Amino acid sequence: MQTDRPEGPDHHVGDVDLTTWRTRAGRVGADRWAALGDRWGALPLLMLTLAIGVGVAVVGTWAASEVYDAVREADDVAVLDRPVLDWMLTLRSPVADTLVTWWTDVAGTIGMPIVALGFLLGFTIQRRAWTPLVLLVAASGGSLLMTVAGKDLIGRARPPLGDAVPPYEHSPSFPSGHTLNATVIVGTIVYLLLLRQSRLVTRVWTIVAGTAFVVSVGISRVFLGHHWLTDVLAAWALGLAWLALVITAHRLYLTALRRGARPVKPLRDRRAA
Repeated sequence: MQTDRPEGPDHHVGDVDLTTWRTRAGRVGADRWAALGDRWGALPLLMLTLAIGVGVAVVGTWAASEVYDAVREADDVAVLDRPVLDWMLTLRSPVADTLVTWWTDVAGTIGMPIVALGFLLGFTIQRRAWTPLVLLVAASGGSLLMTVAGKDLIGRARPPLGDAVPPYEHSPSFPSGHTLNATVIVGTIVYLLLLRQSRLVTRVWTIVAGTAFVVSVGISRVFLGHHWLTDVLAAWALGLAWLALVITAHRLYLTALRRGARPVKPLRDRRAA
């Protein structure tokens, strides 16, 4: 399998050059990272950046749990949880319950890995590059760590079983793992698709489809009584933050490639340096 070349369509989303940094801080950071990429290779640098990003994401999850505790004590956003769930109860029917359960399972522990693996194989075979594999695996692993960390830190109880549609779930409620993982994995897939789409209308429909999926998964969790509304809101926020870190890491990788770094630095070159 070949590695990524320094130039190619992955450098743009439409007319936006992903290797161009508009802010001074962005340019300085990109310069430093490109220099490291020239020394060690762009792909190892990408994996290092993502590893650092995972640490930042976990710390961000801890910070979100602290904010959530403060919000819950003040009874601010959480005051919406019970009324929204009560309204969802009025929308239920045997047919709706079955359909929504099927839909939410697509983003579950079986469905989401299948979706990710299918796209991953397609990306890797089509592009003959390791980058999609690295991005999707890192994105998925990071979202899983954030889910576990958030549930352990908060330990929030789910809605009463009397308000839930079986099969019941008993792990902590905050944040919604289905929603968080769907946001990150589908967001990464959408991003990888956008890199190879030249028509504006195609890119718009890709974003609309991905957004509709992520939003509908979050709503389904509340509809079924498996999560409170604030569990889903937090999952969307955490997922988008982690997705932004993944995309930034990829942009730094592309910048290093464009400035002359090889995807992987040969060992003899490292010794010579």
